Amino acid sequence: MRSEKVSFANGRGIALSGILDLPDAGDPAHCAVFAHCFTCSKNFKLAVNMDRELTAAGIAVLRFDFTGLGESGGDFSSTTFTTNAEDILSAAEYLARVRRPPRLLIGHSLGGTASLYAAPSVKSAAAVAVIATPSEPRHLVRYLGIDRARLAAEGKADITVAGRGFTIGREFVEDIEGVNMAERVRGLGKALLILHSPVDAVVGIENAAYLFEHARHPKSFVSLDGADHLLLNEPDARYAGALIAAWSRRYLDRRP
Repeated sequence: MRSEKVSFANGRGIALSGILDLPDAGDPAHCAVFAHCFTCSKNFKLAVNMDRELTAAGIAVLRFDFTGLGESGGDFSSTTFTTNAEDILSAAEYLARVRRPPRLLIGHSLGGTASLYAAPSVKSAAAVAVIATPSEPRHLVRYLGIDRARLAAEGKADITVAGRGFTIGREFVEDIEGVNMAERVRGLGKALLILHSPVDAVVGIENAAYLFEHARHPKSFVSLDGADHLLLNEPDARYAGALIAAWSRRYLDRRP
């Protein structure tokens, strides 16, 4: 695939860094936006390996860094789940300006939850594919073991993710705990593909079952047997990309 480094502003005027992966030759048949996991980046191995399969199928993918992460501007400690969803909308608007409106949204882990949340506002999108995605973003608060006492007293708390330290604000926790994903998924109005490993040790398989139960048809579930949460094994990531490409073709060619 060919890759182009891009930059675009989000709704708050912050410059976000992205990479647009394109087929080796010719114009893409469709465009997609990929949202990475919590505290990850656009350069995560899953995204790169998965995009090789998607671009081979003629789908261009914009992968970008959320505000305050990777090469994007802004302060991570001032971000929330809602601002993540807004960044996805900004990425979709950028694609519509420079290439064509995205017909597909893809998200991994919390990026998948944010993609589901943002999807009803991306009118051009016909389908959403999520990988290892929490059914409710508030689960992240319990997983991180946030110091609630410090959060209440100082308005911020330090967390450690994969050996790296980050600071989150009170607004992040308040925002994420107020999200009702069951209602959002029921009103998605787009085809949904859920990919999840039954041995995911970070986000349990019951999350996939919850999302599938509350979504309306057309909806599909595929088990990523033996894969870890991050799909670090290249064949797992490429398998996910090939599945998304094959599944989405049924919906992307339909008129919006």
